Amino acid sequence: MRISVIGTGTVGKTIGTKLVELGHEVTMGSRSATNEQAAEWAASAGAGASHGTFADAAAAGELVFNCTAGMVSLEALGAAGEETLSGKVLVDVSNALDFSRGRPPTLSVCNDDSVGEQIQRAFPETKVVKALNTVNAGVMVAPASIPGEHDVFVCGNDDGAKAQVSQLLESFGWPAERIVDLGDITAARGTEMYLPLWLRLMGAVGPQFNIRVVS
Repeated sequence: MRISVIGTGTVGKTIGTKLVELGHEVTMGSRSATNEQAAEWAASAGAGASHGTFADAAAAGELVFNCTAGMVSLEALGAAGEETLSGKVLVDVSNALDFSRGRPPTLSVCNDDSVGEQIQRAFPETKVVKALNTVNAGVMVAPASIPGEHDVFVCGNDDGAKAQVSQLLESFGWPAERIVDLGDITAARGTEMYLPLWLRLMGAVGPQFNIRVVS
């Protein structure tokens, strides 16, 4: 599959590298076609990796990962182009972390909205699926690095899109029974608002952890 990764940070590079390893053709998008981080990633990730602008990447991919910081996601995806993203599945991995007042960060949007919902409203013809934003980058693509069973969450308005994203997560190593469908895109409020607790847990136990829902 041809997949776009929007964003050149740790999350984008980690997901992009995993996708290339799985045999996908991956284009990483950034503000500039000559972005050094994207160029270095493409040179090191393998023959299936390339890079370009946000618009270049979005045009190249059949499916898109938004790996930008949540506060700039709408701007980045706007540069990618509403028409270009129309009809495509977009996996939103972002979180609305606001570091403007220092650490720990606050959430720039919460309670009655989420970045996932903002993206879906701004791009109504795009099939937005929120996923992977509740674990760190290493766990996203290597869930077996955490001992035992633990859960990852998906939500979105399109069942077919969620099924496609779930298949990708299974290829990352997530067992199907540990992929929990939370319903429509409004559930992104909950997964994004988990981040303040996630940050405190990271401070207490380190970044390599996850949770399991027991009922």
